[in-house]
Order: sequence, then structure tokens, then C-alpha cells
Amino acid sequence: MNITLLSNRDLASSLALNQMLPALAAEHRVQVFLSGQVGGGGPAHPDLAMLRFLEQTLFTDLLFPALGSSPGGAGLKSFENLCAEYGVGLAGLSRINTPEGLSTLAGSQPDLVLSIRYGGILREDAIAVPPLGVLNLHSGLLPDYRGVMATFRAMCDGRDSIGTTLHYIRDAGIDTGDIVATHRRPVDYSSSYLANVLDLYPAGCASMLEAVASLARGETLNTTAQPVGGNYYSFPDDEALQRFYGRGCRLYDVGEITAVARRFLESQ
Repeated sequence: MNITLLSNRDLASSLALNQMLPALAAEHRVQVFLSGQVGGGGPAHPDLAMLRFLEQTLFTDLLFPALGSSPGGAGLKSFENLCAEYGVGLAGLSRINTPEGLSTLAGSQPDLVLSIRYGGILREDAIAVPPLGVLNLHSGLLPDYRGVMATFRAMCDGRDSIGTTLHYIRDAGIDTGDIVATHRRPVDYSSSYLANVLDLYPAGCASMLEAVASLARGETLNTTAQPVGGNYYSFPDDEALQRFYGRGCRLYDVGEITAVARRFLESQ
């Protein structure tokens, strides 16, 4: 199949693609398009701005360019080195719903589109391009936690578990499509929000690879309509952040981020 993968230039997306691309490229022709950020303008709160720096700018603007063009090695790889190693096309695409964006998407001739943390909301014209549809891996349990930073909201609510939801994108609604698979894991309140998010992707990406394999065999995915109700969340405001901190939670931990960075340096 021709598979177009929509993702975002951030740390979690990089980890997801390090897991996904070796398997996808072995069986399919793959094109990757990356958005520059999730949401317009970025979060205003300084704590969220620091989080964005640590999960995005630190890696994509500072560490990854310093790695150079060395596809080999056993460690994690930057977007550029990973795609080069597996012969996968890589380009930026933030405005996918414009005429130019739609032309770029259609030019990749996708049979199937996969979305992981993509920064834009796909409209009907984009959704109609791939004949096998669009599958999105949402880093939250639907329908309770639609929107951004779902894990933050679950930790803020004191939930015991978090998870990912693999679902179809059928229309321009946010995280509203039929559910293919859900994976849950316990919240680790001794770790940061960011570490809990990153820990979601191994199981979530595995479920997406299973779905791709089923579609490649000509099978139809079993789906379940989302229950009525649920909640949609945007970036947290100061009140939500203070409630989060009041539970003893942390957005990030420098030691955890350093440990992830070392995994990229192992590729050198």
C-alpha cells in the first residue's frame, strides 16, 4: 500500500516514528508529512511554554541538527536520519486543508493516511483523499478526553489509568470518529506528565501497525461508535495547572528528558 503518515515535529512523534517506520517501510511505500506545532500560536502560560521547549525545540531545533546525517547506529534517530535510513519521503505540511496542501497530500497517492499528533484538523476534502480512510492515534481515552494534553487532564482528575485510542477520522470533528482499539495503562504519578505521555506510544503504535496489517490483507476493521457525551479540552489555564500541581504532579522532569536524549546520542 501507499501510506501517508501525518505527524508533528516533537519528541513523542519522533519516538512513535522510530517504532513505526521500520515496520511500515518494510511492506509499504511511505511518505511522512510533519506539522510544525499543535494548535495555533502556542500556549501562553510560561510553564506550558517551557514544556513545549523541552518536548519540541530542545530536540527538533537543537539536538537533532547536532546529530548530523548519520543514519546508522543502534539508538533512536532524528526524523531526517530515520527517513533516510528507510527510504521514506519527508516534508513539512502544516496547512493541509489549503489548495496547495491538498495537492501535496494527493500527490503522495495514499491508499491510507495515518495520523499521530498531527497539528492540524483535517477537513472533508483531505479526509476524502485516501480510499482506505484516515486512522488517528489519540493519546487519550475517548470520549472522556478529547483535544490536547489528555494525559494532563486525566492526571488532574486523579485517574488510575490513561491510554491511547485508535480511531477513524470521518469528519472535521475533533477526536470523534469510530474507535478501532483502546489501550490502557496505569498512571505513574511518580513520573512526570511528559514521561507518562511518552510511555503511551509503544502499545498505541503497535495497535496502529496491527490495523495497517489487517487493511493490507483486505480486511475491514471492527469499529465501535463513540458513546454519547465526553469532554473536549484545549490547553490548560492557570487554574487547571494549579490543580495539577496541587496533586503533587509535575509537567516534566529534567532527568527523564536527559535519559531520552541519551537514547538519540547512542546512534552516533
